[in-house]
Amino acid sequence: MIHHLQGREKALEPFGLTGRRAEWIALASLHGGLFTRTQLSAWLGVSRFTALRFVQALRDRRLAAEETVGDLKICRICARGIYRALGAEGVRHRRITSPEVALRRLLSFDYVIEHTGLSWLPTEPEKVTAFKALGIAHSLLPARIYRGAAEGARRYFPRGMPVALDSNRAVFVHADPGYDTSTALRSWRDRHLKLWEALRELGWSVEAVGVAGGPRELRRARTILGNWVGAATTEEPSRQPKTIAAVRREIVRVENAIRGRDEAVVEELGGLNGCLHRLVEMRELLRSGLPGGVIHGYSVWGSSRFSEGGI
Repeated sequence: MIHHLQGREKALEPFGLTGRRAEWIALASLHGGLFTRTQLSAWLGVSRFTALRFVQALRDRRLAAEETVGDLKICRICARGIYRALGAEGVRHRRITSPEVALRRLLSFDYVIEHTGLSWLPTEPEKVTAFKALGIAHSLLPARIYRGAAEGARRYFPRGMPVALDSNRAVFVHADPGYDTSTALRSWRDRHLKLWEALRELGWSVEAVGVAGGPRELRRARTILGNWVGAATTEEPSRQPKTIAAVRREIVRVENAIRGRDEAVVEELGGLNGCLHRLVEMRELLRSGLPGGVIHGYSVWGSSRFSEGGI
């Protein structure tokens, strides 16, 4: 039994899906809506021929469609009834998407199926509800406003990457299928900073996982995520701000001193040059991470199926 599915796979029995196959379709539908025959055969422990017959049966019943992305043959679960039965009719996984998004979903899903013991929050509403239950305001969650809808539609966790809450530990996954840059990874961090800070203040451990298929992407993730655990500083730890909000307050305090509004701060920091030095340091902390880190820990995980082109 996969705990985070909460028995939803049983709702697929009317589609002739039971047991491990029902679990698979539930997992794939909730975590991106895409999978490959290689992933399927490995997870079910069946031959590629058996996996192919299962996919063909899904296609014949119009529960899924297959499409080619690059060199990959991808199965997309497209039946609205599947998502409705799972209580996830609002997710956008049924739609054809760009190769970049498809590969990111596949790579994320590859991590999830290898770590099904974590308490994943598969859908946007489940993520929002879980953090709301912790007392975290919607304004602290990563969000994007889509202007196409009337008055704009706000979607939380818009990239849909995996998040798990497990025994006072929050796990956030960033999947890089080879399209990303260092800036993209830092932008992902910036969108989550307020949420991570709120979790830390509640006493939760925050962990980031960098998932990739290639060695270059894994090395980059290891270096950048490692920097988020702790930042170098020339100041004594007791003088350093402990939260991102405190860093921002310190920046305002020093800026006001530079503008001549607080001579005591200028004197405290050793004159105007000292204020400028402090301002540069605080902005660097805001960019790179706080002493003690913006996260408590990190790991990287490479998908052998992805790197071999078999995902």
